[in-house]
Amino acid sequence: MSTIVERFNKIKSNINASKPEKNVNIIAVSKTFPLNHIQPLIDYGHNHYGENKVQEAFNKWSDIKKENSKIKLHMIGKLQSNKAKSAVEVFDYIHSLDNQKLADVLAKSQNNLNKSLKYFIQVNIGNELQKSGIPVNELDAFYSYCTQEINLKILGLMVIPPNNSHTKKYFKSVNELNASLELDDLSMGMSADYMDAINYGATFIRVGSLIFGSRS
Repeated sequence: MSTIVERFNKIKSNINASKPEKNVNIIAVSKTFPLNHIQPLIDYGHNHYGENKVQEAFNKWSDIKKENSKIKLHMIGKLQSNKAKSAVEVFDYIHSLDNQKLADVLAKSQNNLNKSLKYFIQVNIGNELQKSGIPVNELDAFYSYCTQEINLKILGLMVIPPNNSHTKKYFKSVNELNASLELDDLSMGMSADYMDAINYGATFIRVGSLIFGSRS
């Protein structure tokens, strides 16, 4: 068994040991890694992968997805509206829905392509100027717009908390926001803090280096 699969199984056993209330999906963050590095995990049967650049995802995954319909591709990086149409073609989930213009282009693109994606609204929980995301005070209105006006399938919220010692506080806040919108899924937690995220209700975690090793 390859090292990558062993690492993946270690994460799975950590999750199972914590007995989460809901099923937790591990998104193996494959951005920047070549396909031959990822292949052992694909062969093992894991289906959820995360990329943060549309062109890289297209080049890397288009052929594999034609052969294997179980593979689900997650856009986890900042998505510019001019790349939205291409994103709809290759991705199944968008975790970084963060403004109305992008939402409009995505809705139009998926209608044109007769495809229905699943979305997470990125929340700027720490009100950080350098980070994308909907401010908390605009979240209700944005969620209503996405679901009622343009019929996007919103699964839940996504957060990248500020890089400080208060991660659990932010996870707790986002969990409460998610519950207030009566949403079932929550995208949060990475290699360093995925167990904390799961303890606060994460159902999709984004883990890269713990599975694939450090990026060069």
